[in-house]
Amino acid sequence: MSLLRRTARPVLRRIDQRIDRKVRKELRDTKDELKRLKEQQHSIELLLGSDGRRFHRHPGPAQLGAVAKQVGEVTGEKHARRAVIQAYRTLVEVENRGVGRLAGGTSNILGKLATTPLLKPPNGDVLEIGTLYGLFAGCLARQMLRAGIPYQLTIVDPIAPVQLQEGMEITADASATPINEEIVRANLHYAGVLPDRVRLLRGYSTDADIHTSLAGGKFGVIVVDGDHSAKGVKADLEWVEELAAPGAVVVIDDYDDHVWPGVKEATDEHLASGSTRLTKIGKVTTSAFLRAE
Repeated sequence: MSLLRRTARPVLRRIDQRIDRKVRKELRDTKDELKRLKEQQHSIELLLGSDGRRFHRHPGPAQLGAVAKQVGEVTGEKHARRAVIQAYRTLVEVENRGVGRLAGGTSNILGKLATTPLLKPPNGDVLEIGTLYGLFAGCLARQMLRAGIPYQLTIVDPIAPVQLQEGMEITADASATPINEEIVRANLHYAGVLPDRVRLLRGYSTDADIHTSLAGGKFGVIVVDGDHSAKGVKADLEWVEELAAPGAVVVIDDYDDHVWPGVKEATDEHLASGSTRLTKIGKVTTSAFLRAE
């Protein structure tokens, strides 16, 4: 037996050496592959990461699936996932081409962009109350066209140097980009919005002259994304009652966001008042969708 062991030992040693070399090579290859994947991930993070905009733009399959499920429930659209994916492409392209950022998390933005045209508004006249850098308006215009709805944008915003909210002032934007009219108009241009299809009214949604200039308007889509306090949302909804066309889609941004409890409070109170043309038809992520009679 000892002779057999002595005879087999060199053979076993060579086998061990070959196995060791193979294992080391596989370990080197694995490390190289991990390094390559990390470098690729870094490049993706530069394009889609949260730096400069608060929220990342690389949703996973489960996140997209959850948004698509809600969009389908609210709109009845069986191809809701396709609409969400198309909205994602719009979001990434417009935000990366533009200056500044879109406000809000990725799921909420995709929900608004996908759901609004699928609800088949009665016309393409869009009123956006609160625009920040104008990028969401540019995305929505593209989504309206994607659904075959010619758009006309009206934007109401004070275009203040910093983002304003009732009782607070957000002094520094995550993008480090100033807020001014030139940037808003440039972003609309970068998104493909033609100058004759946009009307920018500088001021607050409570200003009398703003109300006068839009009196008699019948908008098919109204996005309420201005003052997020209960007082501000209440005032905007009272104005929406005057401006919404029959069948209009009204989007209440940040309706179910715990950071802005006044939005849900004021909206629910308004809908329960018994003297409104608006009916809540559903919620996608943190935005509520209303329909005007």
